[in-house]
Amino acid sequence: MHRQNVIATGLLVVASAFVITAGYAKGLGPLGLLNACVARLTGGSQLVSSNSLMSETESPTAPEFASGSWINSAPLTLKGLRGRVVLVDFWTFGCYNCRNTLPFIKRWHELYGDKGLTIVGVHSPEFDTEKKVENVRREVASLGIRYPVVTDNDYETWRAYRVEAWPTVFVLDKTGRVRWTHVGEGAYDETDRTIQQLLMEDAKQIH
Repeated sequence: MHRQNVIATGLLVVASAFVITAGYAKGLGPLGLLNACVARLTGGSQLVSSNSLMSETESPTAPEFASGSWINSAPLTLKGLRGRVVLVDFWTFGCYNCRNTLPFIKRWHELYGDKGLTIVGVHSPEFDTEKKVENVRREVASLGIRYPVVTDNDYETWRAYRVEAWPTVFVLDKTGRVRWTHVGEGAYDETDRTIQQLLMEDAKQIH
């Protein structure tokens, strides 16, 4: 019986290590992995399907940003950004996968910022050190991020968007509807094409 317990414990450790490794590969840290599991167990679901451009009629209106400390900008609202395409990037500076996506996000800011795109980085921390706004300001400057960033220490915006992992990107059309989302690294060409397509759309019924 003792030998069986040892074998079972060993298998559990190996399985746990595999799951955690897979989680990090998808952009989930420990908290993100737990968040995703809890969301699935409690029936949580993404705001829109990943990697699929949604039609205007199928797309939900994006939740407004919760209060937080703004960096690189005065406080913004989605209502005030109507008429512009908005990319919302949920990230945290200690996330390896988030850092890997930054060159692409910064490039979109440079390419499309003066053509109607606004990028907002929502900094939802994983660890306590990432909750300190002075640390966020330092990292934003160090990473060369010039687009607006807002802190989300209480995860209000994270929960409103039903985010399950870092990084997660949402692309909103000019009327404030969520038309595209992607979780983790990759899909850069698809996101770029989505941004260009939404920039070309007419802004209808902007309120």
